[in-house]
Amino acid sequence: MATTTTSIILLTVMILTLTWAWRILNWVWLKPKKLEKLLREQGLKGNSYRFLVGDIKDFLKMRKEATSKPMNLSDDIAPRVYSFVHQNLEKHGKNSFIWLGPVPRLNISDPELIKDVLNKYDDFRKPDANPLIKLLIKGLVNLEGEQWSKHRKIINPAFHIEKLKIMLPIFFKSCDDLISKWENSLSSDGSCEMDVWPFLQNLASDVISRTAFGSSYEEGRRIFQLQIEQAELAKTVLLKAYIPGWRFLPTTTHRRMKQIARDVKASLTDMINKRESAIKAGEATNDDLLGILLESNHKEIKENDNNKNVGMNLEDVIEECKLFYFAGQETTSVLLVWTIVLLSRYPDWQARAREEVFQVFGNNKKPDFDGLSHLKIVTMILYEVLRLYPPVIALARTAHKDVKLGNLTLPIGVQLFLSIILVHHDIELWGDDAKVFNPERFSEGVLKATNGKNAFFPFGGGPRICIGQNFSILEAKIAIAMILQHFSFELSPTYAHAPAKVITLQPQYGAHIILRKL
Repeated sequence: MATTTTSIILLTVMILTLTWAWRILNWVWLKPKKLEKLLREQGLKGNSYRFLVGDIKDFLKMRKEATSKPMNLSDDIAPRVYSFVHQNLEKHGKNSFIWLGPVPRLNISDPELIKDVLNKYDDFRKPDANPLIKLLIKGLVNLEGEQWSKHRKIINPAFHIEKLKIMLPIFFKSCDDLISKWENSLSSDGSCEMDVWPFLQNLASDVISRTAFGSSYEEGRRIFQLQIEQAELAKTVLLKAYIPGWRFLPTTTHRRMKQIARDVKASLTDMINKRESAIKAGEATNDDLLGILLESNHKEIKENDNNKNVGMNLEDVIEECKLFYFAGQETTSVLLVWTIVLLSRYPDWQARAREEVFQVFGNNKKPDFDGLSHLKIVTMILYEVLRLYPPVIALARTAHKDVKLGNLTLPIGVQLFLSIILVHHDIELWGDDAKVFNPERFSEGVLKATNGKNAFFPFGGGPRICIGQNFSILEAKIAIAMILQHFSFELSPTYAHAPAKVITLQPQYGAHIILRKL
């Protein structure tokens, strides 16, 4: 009897071992080689698959080399920002792929195919993120299917244009505080040299803190300080190759990330519960993002016979609040810093933008919504900055099933690489001046600038286009308008041009500017 039991246990262990060995072999070798064969049969090119690592070693090596020193003062930044991908396209052509470990990632550069991918969001879903990165952001940006539809519907009212108009005084207050800080830094001759990057990060953080949490702004700001630290830790994680199971090791970074996640969750839980109690007591909800979100959530549940499965639970609301910060702060601060850098390099456009702002608002008039909508030149400049320096420089999608894309047949598991920056810099799509700052191209709108093609997508596209794009553009307009009213600016001799991609496209060595009071 004992012998039989032992034999059964040994057989079970052997079967389990063989099963796992087969799965691992399939993951690291058989499946990648099969996918490679299918891609090459369709005329696609790329490096041969290398066991487990693929192109990751070369990718990291080239990124390290590219970011080891500044580049020339040029807007042709793709070779620095995406050095390996750029070189791969030079070597293998636009219809090529790279290897992220055992996963092939296919470059898609045809605007019509990109439009197809973004519209068919059920066929082409977002790849699974490193679980540690999810400690920083989850929420709407990572959801799929019905859950995404539910969250999008509930969150939409918070970003309605009428709600944004209500938030305009908050934008003004934060920008006015920034202007005061800069004025206090001026020397006796009315000028100073400073790195404006941290100031613009703080501005965007201040705006999102106030608009997200209103009267709980100070507590919201403390939470966002923790999120800033979490973002920095997430960047160090992203710079390393992903190894399944690695996150469970109790490294200093891993422990700190998990501790921050617990602290943020506890603070947000307390804040949300207080708001929920106020709503139940019949108190008026605030016109901040949290208040609007909770009000919309309650309305959705009530309209469905108080079925709480229809709405968002506490965990969902917490994740959306964290996303408010990350998306709102990162995107807008990046847009603002590159706008300041480019207007410093192109004083004629700075002068044209300032003249327009003075025509609409005068020297000191508080910018209003109607006036901001008439800033045509400022809008052209912001679009051109988003074209040359998109905050998010690429989107990744995974074929959720075997699917057709144009003339290609893509097997399940293949990733697609929608390189915003490479498409935005493509001479075939934008003309010979594609790599040059020229806001004039947007003088008749985006459609004319792109000849009707889907070649401009800094906020993504299709049904999943960034929900906060109007928020970001409005904040950027009021900030740039107020800065132009008070200062002229130029690049400092100490400025080092070094766009670098980690999570968003940031100035690696800051943005050193010489400010002069008007």
